[in-house]
Amino acid sequence: MEEKLKVNFFKKMWNSIVKIEKYPDMAAEGVPRAIKYLSQLVLIVSLILSFGMLYQTNSIIGQGVEYLKSEFPDFSYKDGTLEVKSEEPIIIEEENSIVGKVIIDTKEDSEEEINKYVSSIGENSSGIIVLKNKAIIKNMAVEGAIEYEYKQSFDQLQISEFTKQDVINYANSSEVYKIYISVFITLIIYSFVMYFITTLWNAVMLSILGYITSLLTKIKMRYAAIFNMSCYALTLSILLNALYIAINTFVDFKVTYFQVMYISVAFIYLAAAIFIIKSEFIKKQTELIKVVEVEKNIQKELENEEQKKEENKETGKEDKEQEESKKEDKKEEEKSKKDEGPTPEGSNA
Repeated sequence: MEEKLKVNFFKKMWNSIVKIEKYPDMAAEGVPRAIKYLSQLVLIVSLILSFGMLYQTNSIIGQGVEYLKSEFPDFSYKDGTLEVKSEEPIIIEEENSIVGKVIIDTKEDSEEEINKYVSSIGENSSGIIVLKNKAIIKNMAVEGAIEYEYKQSFDQLQISEFTKQDVINYANSSEVYKIYISVFITLIIYSFVMYFITTLWNAVMLSILGYITSLLTKIKMRYAAIFNMSCYALTLSILLNALYIAINTFVDFKVTYFQVMYISVAFIYLAAAIFIIKSEFIKKQTELIKVVEVEKNIQKELENEEQKKEENKETGKEDKEQEESKKEDKKEEEKSKKDEGPTPEGSNA
């Protein structure tokens, strides 16, 4: 049963990209199946994103250990609180860095200031904000940011406190892989939830545009059907986003208007599906008109045949009456001759 579901999913993914004419059939399966398909796609992207960020985490740890040894100030962690011994926020911003902008401020707890830090990274950039009780990770390929609470993660690893030197020693040991596993699980959960909400919102916005398009093309469609088709229309955009994330894992590659392209590609698919439905509707309507015309012609021919039969019956009846009349006249004539009798023999005038 599971194998069948997997085949169905990949077949739907293939049809969503190369067989737009299948959209009405897939949309007819209902909203729950469309959302399920969308969640499966999002899970794929979440896995790619999590692996990418895990790779980045490994790079951060490798580069960070050297930086900690030589330049970074002392710090300590205890019971969910990180303290960095620096009076001013530490901002690390290197060109061509896969990590992006790094902001470290363990003294600030104002939500307003934290939001400013997030905004300073920008919508089309990546970065990490290290605070006293959590880290905020932002990836430019995904809207929003992922919050990673220290206490929740370190409690799972049974770590309650450490210092700068402990971190350096831990990073150089095999125990660091426990952190990788914890980070990976947390990233999958956060990225799936956040990306699914974002994608679902995109599907709603796309379906509204699709509904307007259906009104403009003068074809009546239920909103639920358009929403379902919107879920499938997002397929290529989501896969391109996954590719974009994968590329950004290894190189600093930015597409300024990627979000515009993301929606545009999906809308092209949805609009194409709507126009195909309209074309099929017009085709069926034309065929129906032809069928009606043929039926009318057949009916007319049948009526003509019936009329001819009636005329033939009337003509035959008249001929029969005339024939009967002639027979009667002939009988009368013969009878008349018999009544007159033979002419007397030898009579002279």
